[in-house]
Formats: sequence, structure tokens, C-alpha cells
Amino acid sequence: MPGPIQSIKRAAEVLKLLAHGGAHQLSVGEISRALDLAKPTVHGILRTLQEVGFVEQEVEGGKYRLGAALFQIGTSYLDGNELRAKALNWSDTLAMRAREAVRIGVLHGRHVLVVHHVFRPDNSRQTLDTGSLLPWNATALGKALVAFSDDWPEGEEITLFTPHTLNTDQLATAMHEVQRRDWAYDLHELVEGEASVAAPIRDRRGVVVGAIGISGPVERLCDSPDLPPRLELVSYVREAARSVSRELGGLSW
Repeated sequence: MPGPIQSIKRAAEVLKLLAHGGAHQLSVGEISRALDLAKPTVHGILRTLQEVGFVEQEVEGGKYRLGAALFQIGTSYLDGNELRAKALNWSDTLAMRAREAVRIGVLHGRHVLVVHHVFRPDNSRQTLDTGSLLPWNATALGKALVAFSDDWPEGEEITLFTPHTLNTDQLATAMHEVQRRDWAYDLHELVEGEASVAAPIRDRRGVVVGAIGISGPVERLCDSPDLPPRLELVSYVREAARSVSRELGGLSW
């Protein structure tokens, strides 16, 4: 049986590195050192990937980032995702009712992969989050997913993003609370001044296969900077989650 093709394997490693780089832009030297590859080898890989549109090079600075062609391939995958397809209408409705941005996510390792993002329905400048990875422990989406996961990483070391990010003990308590009430929230935990609310989406087996939620400034989601999001918004999110679950064949509760 033929073995793996080394050049393709190396190209995949370069793409993965660019996808997870801190600023998502890296130089030839940075990629070379990270992957322990010779600079000429890295340069050749990048030139080939650039020709097919999988990477792009900055005009100033010369660093590389993922290209539009690769994003289009990823979007094709997301378009085929049953969860995203079933949730399109309900996520639009949630955005209009809550007047906030809506994200739908699924577990991807120890992160949340955003498979759909609806902009807040106003004229403000916003960035598309579809395809991005979020930390599970500091987001409502992540908590709503992991609380019902079979391999909940209880006791696992976590990353603290702000002074408000829950520590291991606080997170364990919060996750049991998510299981009890069937919705989750975060308050200043990923970004100071921002909050989010999410609820789990279940399929016909009753298994949690995704989560839907809203996010925005604390002053819009909460009555006070130290209080959970308003119950009216929580009810909108939970109703949307139930509606998507019904679309997936889940119980009509």
C-alpha cells in the first residue's frame, strides 16, 4: 500500500499552522522554525499554495495568511452540514428578536467551531465568524456543548482569558448548573465587556449535536454588569434551540 506523499503532508502542516497562528499571518522564517523545515522548502510550498489561492501574501511585510479559495472549500463543507442547513431560518429569526449577533457552533476537539454566524441586524461594522474556533471554557456555546458531552474534561487545565474567566472549580460548578437549567452564559469571560447566552441543540436521539446563542456588549444583554443576561433574551435563545432540535427530529418539548 502506497505511503503518504510527503509534499502534500508538509503543505497540510503549513495550512494548519496558518489557521492556528496567533495573528493568522506568518513569515517564511516563522513557518520554517515552527515546522522544522528548510526555508527554501517552505517558500516552495507557499508559492504553490498561493498559485491555487490557498494562501495569500501581504503586500507590506510579506507575511502569509489563508486564502479565499481555502475558505470557499470550508464553506462548502459547512453548507453541507445538516445542523447549519436546518438552523438557517431560526438563527435569522433569533437575530431579529434579540437584536444581537447569532452563532451556531459544534465541538471541535477542545474548541467550538462556528458553523454559522448571523450579523447583528444594524448598520455597524462586523466581522464574519463562520469557520473560527472559540475556547469552550469561556463561551456560552462551549459550555452548552461540553456540559452534555460524554468526555467532559472535568479537572482539565484551562486557559484564563480575563480576570473573570472561571477557574477549574468555578467552571465545574457552572457546568452542573448548565446541565440543570439547559442553557449557558458567559460574562466578561472571553472578552471584557462582552456576554453571551447559548442553549444546546439535540437530534432525534436526544444527543446534543450543537448549540445556538447570541453575543454582544454586557450593557445590552444584561441589566447590570454583574448580572446574568436578561431572561427575555434567554427565552429567545432556548426557543430557537428547541425549534432547530425539532427540525433535526428531536422531541417537541
